[in-house]
Amino acid sequence: MPSRDLSDARAHGAQVLSAALNNRVDDAGDVQPSVSSLGRIPLRAIPTWHDGGLPASDRSDPLGRAISRGRGGASGSGNSDGGSLRQACGRGDLERPCFNIDVPENGYAWWYIDGISEDGSRAISIIAFIGSVFSPWYRWSGRKDPANHCCINVATYGRGSRWTMTDRGRSALKLTDDTITVGPSSLHWDDDKLVIDLNEISTPHGQRLMGKVTIRPKTVTSVELPLTDDGRHVWRPFAPSSEIEVDLNRVGWRWKGHGYFDSNFGTAALEDDFSYWTWGRYPVPGGSVTFYDADRRDGTELSVAVRFGDDGSVEEIPGPPRTRMARSRWMVRRETRADPGTTPREVKMMLDAPFYSRSAVKTVIDGHETVGVHEALDLNRFGTKLIKPMLAVKVPRRARWQF
Repeated sequence: MPSRDLSDARAHGAQVLSAALNNRVDDAGDVQPSVSSLGRIPLRAIPTWHDGGLPASDRSDPLGRAISRGRGGASGSGNSDGGSLRQACGRGDLERPCFNIDVPENGYAWWYIDGISEDGSRAISIIAFIGSVFSPWYRWSGRKDPANHCCINVATYGRGSRWTMTDRGRSALKLTDDTITVGPSSLHWDDDKLVIDLNEISTPHGQRLMGKVTIRPKTVTSVELPLTDDGRHVWRPFAPSSEIEVDLNRVGWRWKGHGYFDSNFGTAALEDDFSYWTWGRYPVPGGSVTFYDADRRDGTELSVAVRFGDDGSVEEIPGPPRTRMARSRWMVRRETRADPGTTPREVKMMLDAPFYSRSAVKTVIDGHETVGVHEALDLNRFGTKLIKPMLAVKVPRRARWQF
């Protein structure tokens, strides 16, 4: 990131990492003096930049990752770069995930994994949160201490499915560069794969869900996408094309399939800056495509399509048209991308909530029929007072934990 843009960045009200001054956008060493003795990297908002190019890398790139900027900025944003992909920066996760971050007041970080079995009969999603954005307890607390509202949410879909999401206190959270531990469960980066060890209690069944899930990326990307021009929300797609292995303590829950791994980071509440968004990831020949569309509170839109190659290439592409699909059972509006003349349809309901839908969706992209994971999030509904007590039934609070 060029230093000449620092004054413009401050005009956005964002705190810019001191590392940017030296164009070392992903080197945690420059920020160590400003953090605690644990050496955690402070999560900051880094705005989009308007110099027409990516920050210079601090290393050579043997994969030759290509990033096309042909789509330009977000619809209605009024600038040529807003919303475009850029090199991952500021969290020490340029080449691999780094969990050892310090999330500020009002902020959040989550690491998301999903997978669908080879036969399509089962699916899983796992989200590790610091500052659990969908926890009513975090909202009711005033969002003052994200680390005091952490959790590992696990949802399995198919015969014998279960849901777990326990809001835990600060004493349950342990962080290192390679590992995030929340109470009895953890995510650990092991050389070239992500290993998730689970030991949770399902809601409302009260049954223990235990086992191991392994994500094996075909490649790890080096890019991220600011979801707002001020950089308050960032999407980091670590491994959009992956293989997943699931081995849980339930009959039929040992399987393999196609998987996905990404992360989101923010310094503000989602509902403060967005009213609605949809996201979808779909396997295609040679890799995968991901679509991110969002309506922002300032009246602008985010509309981005990215192709991720199994060879490590990353390209922002013109996406097929946004196409309506049937509403969820809770009547959440849903849409995703599809070739003209085709209609996406749900083939497996994964999660149906008053403000949120996740499902396996069949669509057609560039002439290829594909089944991937899709979500729709209505943040106007989420912001209503009625939703929080409903969520509290599904998300118990356990403030104390002892290792």
